[in-house]
Amino acid sequence: MSSANPRRTLPIDGFVLAIVVTAIIGSMLPATGSAVPVVKHGVTVLIFILFFLYGARLEPRETLDGLKNWKLQGAILASTFVVFPLIGLAMRALVPWALPSTLYVGMLWICLVPSTVQSSINFTSIAHGNVAGAIVAATTSNLLGTFLTPLLALLLMSTSGGLTIQPSSFLDVIVQLLLPFVLGQLSRRWTADFVTEHRKSLKYVGQGSIILVVYSAFSEGMREHMWSLVSPASMVVLTLICLALLFFMLWLTWTGSGWLDFNRNDRIAIQFCGTKKSLATGLPMATVLFAGQPVGLIVLPLMIFHLAQLIACGMLAGRYAQQWEVEQ
Repeated sequence: MSSANPRRTLPIDGFVLAIVVTAIIGSMLPATGSAVPVVKHGVTVLIFILFFLYGARLEPRETLDGLKNWKLQGAILASTFVVFPLIGLAMRALVPWALPSTLYVGMLWICLVPSTVQSSINFTSIAHGNVAGAIVAATTSNLLGTFLTPLLALLLMSTSGGLTIQPSSFLDVIVQLLLPFVLGQLSRRWTADFVTEHRKSLKYVGQGSIILVVYSAFSEGMREHMWSLVSPASMVVLTLICLALLFFMLWLTWTGSGWLDFNRNDRIAIQFCGTKKSLATGLPMATVLFAGQPVGLIVLPLMIFHLAQLIACGMLAGRYAQQWEVEQ
């Protein structure tokens, strides 16, 4: 009993502290000049390796179960593209007494973008949740988001013109996510034993990919001078609203999935995949959709939400992992 308490904090403190420190470093010392493509290529390579390892780790039967679990996939997609947008519309009541209209557009934008991929899956893996289901759900969310997010933006934000869906986004998903995962599955004959034997060491590859993504995202934000576009008071209010949205969705996905009789592993996947919002997708898509408008202000709420979700989910993943270890 006495040895359990120190271990309880280890999955939380180091990883979450690394996320916070990385965000600060990205804000104070952003990648510039020739370092920008180096960081971007580093993120791409780490994500490729990460998904190869996921494929090598999962038995094909687990992957097929993830594809067949339509109830799980439906719950996650409903959270991302139905519940979130409805909440975004309800937040219109905050204008103008709590939020200026431009920042409200940013809050609504949070509610329309698809789920993250690598961090959703990695947190699910750390927490010993349904990784196969998370991979399918997160990938599907990004594929559908290519169409649904601009469409929802047009319908709910009354934007018009300047909408361009880049075909390369499909290729990116296939090359960076699906291809390495399939290669990992095909390589299991030679790699499964190695991955299983070194599971604890290889988890740092996943954590490292998230940390590099955080640095890349906040570096890009500083290069666009996003943090200087709002007053301190507005920043405080905006942060509180982002936190309220995040905590409500974390509670709703966990409690709601319990009401729907999902098991523990599925509930973890629903919570981590159904509450995440992708900064990597949201930033470039906003640049296209809101050309000629204050894009920095519109994506600022997403940046705050992104950091908050990484910290909160890092803490939850650590707690779930500790619970799993105790139960084994």
